Amino acid sequence: MEAKISTIKNWLGTGSINIFGLPMSGKDTQGLRLAEALGAEFLSSGIIIRAKETEVHKGYSDHGALIPTDVFYEWVLPYFAKPELASSPLILSSIGRWFGEEDAVMNSAKTANHEIKAVILLNISEADVESRFEAAKTLGDRGDRKDDKDLETFRTRLLEFRTKTIPVLQHYKSLGLLVNVNGDQPRNAVYAEIIDRLYQKATSAPVAA
Repeated sequence: MEAKISTIKNWLGTGSINIFGLPMSGKDTQGLRLAEALGAEFLSSGIIIRAKETEVHKGYSDHGALIPTDVFYEWVLPYFAKPELASSPLILSSIGRWFGEEDAVMNSAKTANHEIKAVILLNISEADVESRFEAAKTLGDRGDRKDDKDLETFRTRLLEFRTKTIPVLQHYKSLGLLVNVNGDQPRNAVYAEIIDRLYQKATSAPVAA
């Protein structure tokens, strides 16, 4: 696996990999592990937004809906240009989840020398993520997140993904960036498949002139 990771590093440079999936699909878990392996910085739109909502006392996402696009642009996109991230690759967790936002994300990333090289989709069913949600609520390991306060709110998040984020992923697919990974398997197996899929992408990329 180390040889594959080295190849991925060389291919990625200071570029970005954006990870998508339903809530509870493991985006942050896999993203953090991938970032560590690649020596990359990890940026989660959810973490950024929840911190900003607390700071400005706004609860756009409290009921499970995505934040307005103009607010997303103001709060999240400036992170690409942060000087402390300039020399690092980036692993992104669901940055740009509303159809139409992906162009602004790609442009901001490319302008900051963090061009998006791949978009990973962790495939898992809504029934399975609902089961994970119920288990997490029982264990109490999700913290005091208002967008996870009950099943109704969680199902709003699933609906938002189905109606607003699926078109984003279809657009990335049309650009040849989408990488599908089976998210309904043990964490180590998901990670191994991510590495395999990225290695395949890295080794099939056209050589620069």
